[in-house]
Amino acid sequence: MVNCCGLITANKDPVPLKSIEVELEVRDHVATVVSTLNYENKEDKPLEAVFVFPLPGDAAVCHFSAQIGQTQIVAEVKEKQKAREEYDDALSSGQQAFLLEESEQSPDIFSLSVGSLPPGESASIRLDYVTELAVQADDGLRFCLPAVLNPRYQPLGSGGSGGSGGVQVTSVPASLVPYSLSFSARVSSPRPISKVESSCSLDSLQYLNSDQTQATIKLAAGHKFDRDVELLIYYKDAHQPTAVVEAGQASAEPGSLMGDPVVMVSLYPEFPQSVMSSVASCGEFVFLLDRSGSMGCSINNSKQQETRISSARDTLLLLLKSLPMGCYFNIYSFGSSYEHIFPKSVEYSQQTMEEALKKVGEMGANLGGTEILSPLQHIYSQSCIPSQPRQLFVFTDGEVGNTKQVLDLVKKNSGSHRCFSFGIGEGSSSALINGLAKEGGGHAQFITGTDRMQPKVMQSLRFALQPAVVDISVTWDLPKGVSVTVLSPPITALFQGQRSLIYAQLTGQSPKAAEGCVTVKYSLAGHPSQNQLRFSLKPAEDTGSTVHRLGARTLIRSLEMEERERRGQPDGGLKEKVVQLSVQSGVSSSFTAFIAVNKADGEAIQGPLVRRNIPISRMCIVKVNLCSFSTQNAMACGAPMSDEPEMAFGVLRGLDLCGGAPTTVIPKQPPRDPLLQLVSLQQASGCWLLDPALSAALGKTSEEVDKSKPAPVNSDVWATVLALIWLHGFKKDAKEEWELLAMKAASWLRSQNAPCLTECVEAGNALLGCSMQKDVLGL
Repeated sequence: MVNCCGLITANKDPVPLKSIEVELEVRDHVATVVSTLNYENKEDKPLEAVFVFPLPGDAAVCHFSAQIGQTQIVAEVKEKQKAREEYDDALSSGQQAFLLEESEQSPDIFSLSVGSLPPGESASIRLDYVTELAVQADDGLRFCLPAVLNPRYQPLGSGGSGGSGGVQVTSVPASLVPYSLSFSARVSSPRPISKVESSCSLDSLQYLNSDQTQATIKLAAGHKFDRDVELLIYYKDAHQPTAVVEAGQASAEPGSLMGDPVVMVSLYPEFPQSVMSSVASCGEFVFLLDRSGSMGCSINNSKQQETRISSARDTLLLLLKSLPMGCYFNIYSFGSSYEHIFPKSVEYSQQTMEEALKKVGEMGANLGGTEILSPLQHIYSQSCIPSQPRQLFVFTDGEVGNTKQVLDLVKKNSGSHRCFSFGIGEGSSSALINGLAKEGGGHAQFITGTDRMQPKVMQSLRFALQPAVVDISVTWDLPKGVSVTVLSPPITALFQGQRSLIYAQLTGQSPKAAEGCVTVKYSLAGHPSQNQLRFSLKPAEDTGSTVHRLGARTLIRSLEMEERERRGQPDGGLKEKVVQLSVQSGVSSSFTAFIAVNKADGEAIQGPLVRRNIPISRMCIVKVNLCSFSTQNAMACGAPMSDEPEMAFGVLRGLDLCGGAPTTVIPKQPPRDPLLQLVSLQQASGCWLLDPALSAALGKTSEEVDKSKPAPVNSDVWATVLALIWLHGFKKDAKEEWELLAMKAASWLRSQNAPCLTECVEAGNALLGCSMQKDVLGL
């Protein structure tokens, strides 16, 4: 009988993982992460511990080692099958071995195997990776340490074996995670650090110098594993283009990636204000909404009633009201199957908007699994509409197992659209969300913690309504004798204020104090433009091999995607190139793995190995309200909560819980937000109608509104002016959410050439108790 003292899982299995310690170092917009996992075998048999966990999808894993007593074993990168065989051989011969490998289906899932841990022995595993921090719409830099791994839905016939892309995941509710997490960060930048925010509890930010360019911060004790550890770092004057040159390694062969200098260029394009203030009046807007079971979870893991799906419905309301007249649109939703509101995209009008909103209001998290590939294939099979650029908006909690297959499809169709992606809730796959936007030439956003979905989505709609940047090219001006090999894929999208990164290998000798220059040329709204950056070729100090590893990771990802595209065809040995580059740079890939074997002299470990799967936090518990049968009842009966419909609801389907036919009790809906109430009354043209519903939304009676209307003013003009005054006067803090629909309303008012607008605004101010000026309303 197994002794169940110490750490145990929900199934009463002992857990050998005791704690995780994470140290983060951020230099400007690059993060280096050192994670230490401490294991201890308290059983009386040798163990093999297997831990499946998430990492950022664009992380470059570059170090893996084990400390057993006084012995440190540093892992090597080897071809994956060879590494697995070496691991198995070591265990068979009684040696200790450690294996770290990336999932073949999704680059943000890793599996760590700790083999032959004898009774009573401890081991510390160190894992290092580097990653760039993504720029958010509010100029914050986002770092995310995934602490939550929700089950990944594996579509039938996709070639995986379920779970998280071919590897077995053991997950438990956040409250039952049986190990601790400590997290500390050190931030440094050439520019002052304004603030650091997080959805997790943090100790106070500690500045290390007077100019506030260095600081430390820690995660408060007692992290509950109910959310990812997210930091938002804000610098003053963040939009500064930079170039960092890193010297090659002296031990590496000259002319190789690791032997030559590598430059990382960060550009922040600034577009003319005249172009930025214009809004497109055309386009095909396709919205793809996840309606899998997990979308029924609370959006911020609280006990509040707002769920991911209800927030998405409210967001679609704002989107549909903000679309320009003359555009086309359609709405798809998906789970195990997919649906669309119209057979093909339709012209935006009052009738089509009302039909769409009615069906959006009926949408629930009731379509089962998360099969996103099929609806994307259908969307791409639809012919594009001439002179209506296609803009695709994808809303998902990002829990799929065939990430690479999905991204390959988006890249294949990247020439026909831009893709804007939104990861909803904790545990959404960064590889999927960032990859959709990267391959689709769009922008990615994450909605976690207490974030509201609406302002982030409306920011992306502003990007979508901006003119597309086309004819992008990059040219280099370098000293004689220095050549450049670009490691990054071609830039396919540029957005105002959003960073573009370029990695390049520099070959040849450069004179002292030499400079280089990189120029990005493009066309915006028919006008040729360019951004240029001059930089010193002198290598920076104290960067180690960070830039090389990030450049290698970028090239590896490009080659992996090209290999998948040409699979089954002559590809010039792409897989071998990836393996060679991965081994040379020490950066993981889907074709390689880290392997470490303890070959120190000692007795072979005796006895059969007992396998222990380390559980990781899962967040989503779908709330099922069938009469008095609660989620807790379902879990007590053994009902797993999952996207898979047969898994999530199979225990409940067909049960006679009330002595009669199965009945679903619809939970009482909270009162509607006043802003959404007003927005819901806006017409597709941009105006509001003067009716009792509008009066109620404004907090007035119909008599009060009618009595205050200036006599010569049209009733719809009066209604629209009142709505604009109310928005500016009472919802200024939510301006990001309603600004576009207010611009549409102001445009409609101007088109009416209405008399007495000044008198109308004055009367509206008096009625609503505001003091708005006509120019503030855009009139």
